[in-house]
Amino acid sequence: MLAGLAFAIVMISAPALVQAHEESGEAERLPMLGAAPDFALTSQDGEEVTLGALRGKVVAVTFIYTQCPDVCPMLTDRMARVQDALGPLFGSEVAFVSISVDPERDTPAVLKEYARVFEVDPAGWSFLTGDVAAVREVALDYGVVMLPAADDAVDHNALTTLIDRDGLMRVQYIGSRFDPVEFEHDLRDLVNEP
Repeated sequence: MLAGLAFAIVMISAPALVQAHEESGEAERLPMLGAAPDFALTSQDGEEVTLGALRGKVVAVTFIYTQCPDVCPMLTDRMARVQDALGPLFGSEVAFVSISVDPERDTPAVLKEYARVFEVDPAGWSFLTGDVAAVREVALDYGVVMLPAADDAVDHNALTTLIDRDGLMRVQYIGSRFDPVEFEHDLRDLVNEP
């Protein structure tokens, strides 16, 4: 209930940020939602990763945590299948960023093991953590609310944001509306966009 209320408050205060797009013809471009907020967080390899350093690539940013019992592993698995389907585009033209909403427990070492389990390609996929305040700020910048829950869980709304080569947010997939086929199609559209 509290997570739903917090999510509603964020959505009211930033309604232009969250927008699910409709099926469209190939000639129609994805909407432009505004500049993507930059971040500087620590990867599974202990290195700093910034959004600015990924400029020139199409980037998918999502929020997960390794102890999540349901949505996060499902989302990570779906993204891993899209990673494989993209072939040589992945890493060279497309990058994925998964930011932990449980930075106190999700250390770089924990994130590295999580990435290994899902067989992610580290050349194109960063799992990020940082201090709690920094992660919370980045999450809010992207419209994600994270709240502690029972049994050491973290309640958070699930959003995956696509960012174009110029650092503009183009679409956000909301929770269970994440469709791997649509996701791959949109990634390829952004790669091929002039």
